[in-house]
Amino acid sequence: MIIPPALKSRQFLMYWIGHLISIAGSQMQLWALYWHLRTLSDQPMVISGIGLARFLPVILLSLVAGVAADRFDRRRTAIFTQLALGAVALILGLTTAWGVVSLWMIFGLVVMQAVVVAFDGPARQALIPSLVPRENLANAYSLTSIASKVGGIVGPAIGGIVIAFWGLQWAYWFNAVSYLAVIVALIAMGNVQTEVKKKTFELRSTFQDIREGIEFIKNSPIIFSVMFLDFFGTFFSSANTLLPFVAQDILHVGPIQYGWLSASQAIGTLMIGLYLSQKSKLLRQGMLISISIAMFGFATILFGVSTWFWVTMLALILIGAFDGLSSIIRNTARQLQTPDSMRGRMMSITQIFFKGGPQLGEVESGLVAQLLGVPFAIISGGVGCVLATWIVVKKIPQLWTYNGDEAVAGETIAG
Repeated sequence: MIIPPALKSRQFLMYWIGHLISIAGSQMQLWALYWHLRTLSDQPMVISGIGLARFLPVILLSLVAGVAADRFDRRRTAIFTQLALGAVALILGLTTAWGVVSLWMIFGLVVMQAVVVAFDGPARQALIPSLVPRENLANAYSLTSIASKVGGIVGPAIGGIVIAFWGLQWAYWFNAVSYLAVIVALIAMGNVQTEVKKKTFELRSTFQDIREGIEFIKNSPIIFSVMFLDFFGTFFSSANTLLPFVAQDILHVGPIQYGWLSASQAIGTLMIGLYLSQKSKLLRQGMLISISIAMFGFATILFGVSTWFWVTMLALILIGAFDGLSSIIRNTARQLQTPDSMRGRMMSITQIFFKGGPQLGEVESGLVAQLLGVPFAIISGGVGCVLATWIVVKKIPQLWTYNGDEAVAGETIAG
């Protein structure tokens, strides 16, 4: 088998392995958390509460986090954030084991986690282009997607067994330990060459940097349109977070089958990621993004109407495949259109949309499910995703004609 070119970079290889292990733990915790919520309450409204707890820190802190990623050492920032995330997972496991955990305690810990993630995302995403040459960047994001989805399969699948035989607290503890993989990789890779400006925070210059980032996004139609597709697509199709209610109340299955349903999206994304990892060039990227997000919406509708385990699993696999295709292209387009000195701010602004969309979508889906039922919340979300894609393509026609080999805004520095 041909070794993917991005893995020939020692620094990226180390990051990739650590990322894969950490994602397995994170996904185990994420789906365990949703199952935990269902055991504490039979009201879909709790999903809205978690969505809000994750959304507010992203809105309040992402812009500052982007400035931090462009001013301070991104590798050291990521080490600190991984340590903090591990501490939150450890506390969640201990409180669960001691039997003192409550809905409000979970909400509080999720807020703490979301604060850290707001700083972690821009730093780590902006670090990747410095680990590989420009021509291997698309391959690097395909491999990162593969690692995420392998972890997304292994984590929930094992998590279902862990919950069934050992208890929820062990899912949280496994996640706490998994963060060590990224920390070890980041330490072992040594210094990474970037265009980061090492400064202290000054209020005036911080606002100036934020304004520069916003102006850059406004003047980049491809990044701008992709940002809106991220938001509306994930906002309307975030009803997959209602999966514990689907599993228990519609499909009538236990935690092991729930684990496989939770892993299904990752299976679809892994399949498309493996295919794209062998592609050296991908053209007509704007059209592919648009079509894949629309198909993501149609697959969500199938998920909403299904009452059979295997049809639901198929729908989730399709959701993962189409989401994987669009996310790989979106990540590549964003990074290639952005100079290294602006990457942290670009990622922080777009993070508001690609993280805020699904988290705010959790609020919407929980409320709709509470008022009109779980199937209606999922189906209406899929319809909204398709309509939102059509509107964005209609309003920003440059997206449809974007090929992927147009001139870029800046140079990538590879370590």
